Amino acid sequence: MKKNIVLTLIFVLLCSYSASAVSNDSLGYGYKKKFNESPPDLGFYAPLIEKYNGIYMGDPNEKKIYITFDNGYEQGYTSTILDVLKEKKVPATFFLTGHYVDAEVDLVKRMVDEGHLIGNHSDGHLDYTRSSDEKVKEDLRSLDEKVKKTTGQDMSMFFRPAKGVFSERTLKLTDELGYVNVFWTVALVDWYKDQQKGAEHAQNEVLRQVHPGAIVLLHAVSEDNSSALSNLIDELRKRGYEFGSLEELMWERLLPEGI
Repeated sequence: MKKNIVLTLIFVLLCSYSASAVSNDSLGYGYKKKFNESPPDLGFYAPLIEKYNGIYMGDPNEKKIYITFDNGYEQGYTSTILDVLKEKKVPATFFLTGHYVDAEVDLVKRMVDEGHLIGNHSDGHLDYTRSSDEKVKEDLRSLDEKVKKTTGQDMSMFFRPAKGVFSERTLKLTDELGYVNVFWTVALVDWYKDQQKGAEHAQNEVLRQVHPGAIVLLHAVSEDNSSALSNLIDELRKRGYEFGSLEELMWERLLPEGI
């Protein structure tokens, strides 16, 4: 009898340890910028993201960059952004919320029709560190279903946590659900509608931070970004950069070297 009680206690303790072994401490993504075409220092974020198959940049030895946009709502600039991407033949990934998919059907369809990728940015723009596993699953599924209904595109492989807030638990959970967490190494403080600083500022900030393999995060609500994008693409190409898609980046990671 005592032996059974001891074994039961050990089992409970082991289960408790297993449940708490993956931390749900909320983390706000960030890094130390280096400039001069050098990748930033991500500190402990890099191995943590890699542990759960997430990405934050491509090959730091290849002059290829990956443009991404976060779209939570429409401010009137996305059609201009799409015009530029089409003219310049540059692929992008748009991370969308449920509100955006519901409200901007034509723009979402256009993104897919013109060859861009749709990423999952949480249906309700939720902080997953404060959401149960079931709520996270429901939220992801809801957004994927909306995109499928609107565009015919199946579940997105790519996920970007709302506000860049995550935990080891949410990395693990989304990885197990089949999503690739996508972070970045170039970004601007560009989402404040009343704090725009002009196209030249936006372009210079990207050029100052850019490096081989960079995943660039921009917000489509920024007039600065939409105005700067055409010249920015031209300048990056002058500096020897090419533009890739996140899909290409994943294939490069999966294929054996040399193939």
